[in-house]
Amino acid sequence: MLMSGLNQQPTLSHEQYLDQLEALIKRHDSLPPEAIVKTDMLRLGVAFTEEALRVAAQHKLKAYFIFSFDLVPLKEMEQQEHWRAPEEICLEGGPYGFRRTIVSVRLNPASPYRVEVDEEQVALKLNGVTICHVGFQPVPEYYTHTLSNGKRVIEIAPTIEWGYLIYLTVYRICQYFGKQEECQFCDINENYRQQLEAGRPYTGVKSVDEILEALAIINQTDTQEPISRAYTITGGSVTTKLHGLSEVDFYARYAEAIEQRFPGRWISKMVVQALPVDEVKKLKDVGVQIYHPNYEIWDERLFNLICPGKARYIGRNEWIKRILDAATIFEPSHVIPNFVAGVEMAKPYGFDTVDEAIASTAEGLNFFMSHGITPRFTVWCPEPLTGLGPLNPQGAPLEYHLRLLETWRDLHASYRLPVPPGYGEAGIGRAVFSVSAFMDVIEQGAGPSASGNPLHAGLHQVIHANPPSGDRRS
Repeated sequence: MLMSGLNQQPTLSHEQYLDQLEALIKRHDSLPPEAIVKTDMLRLGVAFTEEALRVAAQHKLKAYFIFSFDLVPLKEMEQQEHWRAPEEICLEGGPYGFRRTIVSVRLNPASPYRVEVDEEQVALKLNGVTICHVGFQPVPEYYTHTLSNGKRVIEIAPTIEWGYLIYLTVYRICQYFGKQEECQFCDINENYRQQLEAGRPYTGVKSVDEILEALAIINQTDTQEPISRAYTITGGSVTTKLHGLSEVDFYARYAEAIEQRFPGRWISKMVVQALPVDEVKKLKDVGVQIYHPNYEIWDERLFNLICPGKARYIGRNEWIKRILDAATIFEPSHVIPNFVAGVEMAKPYGFDTVDEAIASTAEGLNFFMSHGITPRFTVWCPEPLTGLGPLNPQGAPLEYHLRLLETWRDLHASYRLPVPPGYGEAGIGRAVFSVSAFMDVIEQGAGPSASGNPLHAGLHQVIHANPPSGDRRS
């Protein structure tokens, strides 16, 4: 009942939702409460009042660096949130004493989580109850610069993870086209279309020269913390040729040019398909340090249904083999495949129960970790322009995500694996990875235990002192 309740959030009253969230926090008391709220926000999105948007617009804005990561299409945002919302927000302090927690902004005007300006202070409220204070990242100096061709740095080389990571989506389209090929959770192609329709500058293929010029500006002006420490090169899959090049040759030339121009300045990461071992070696040879061949979902039946293009062109078993082969080229700890947490439970294909979904995902985690490879995961955002989004508007139940965090953390610890490189510091209050809480729950150096956080004392102490108000939407 608890699991289904939190997956049917709009039917719950203020008190019911808070009651059930409190019950989950108590049940999963080994997890930091901040990570639980962060995860819930990632699956349900966040809303902003008009006043909060005015404040946010003076800070670092959402760049739509690859996917929309929104729960409504741009054209349905009545407040034009997509032009004024921040890339990420920082949760901190407040009545529960939150430790600093960085959360990616996924816009949803109907979310129970709302950012409001309350007595000149920006706060996160859950159905009217203040949870914590909200901070925004200042506009980095490099965002004020343009390239010689007039394009802005934010368009060519935006940063995420509170400025830690430069995200270089050098190809904004995927060659898996249509329902028969596109991953059913992915909106890269639809997002490209809607961004152009909205009038946002959105370069389909970024040139090597554009990337180098943008990085030169960042390198010169990025002198105050938070300073960028890593870059990711990625984009859509290439199934034939792009500019006359194969996928590996197309993407490798960016890393080669960056490493020749800025040797050792940043940790270099590459997110492309699972490639044959000789092609993986090409990435290593041009200076790539970390390789992300994202396998998306472990279960073979679901992989074939939800990732039909990947199943057709490469195949699930070959994909897994290539991940293992990559660990013979890179150190195993530097092969970090991602999966999309929650699509295991997506209608109409997915598992019916949290137990089944966790058992399947745990099997995959255990398989890779036993080989020294540490998968990461992102919380599934059910974008409405995808195949699965309209059927699963709230993604997977919060209970699933919390058990996944516990499973990942415990397996990672049991295999004594290192903190995944290229993600910054680990632990609650330190982590900057913003699209899931796996870095927040790593206990090594994480500081005080979650059980000492006042949120575990119970939400009702604050609820009764600050009863929920009516709709405060501006």
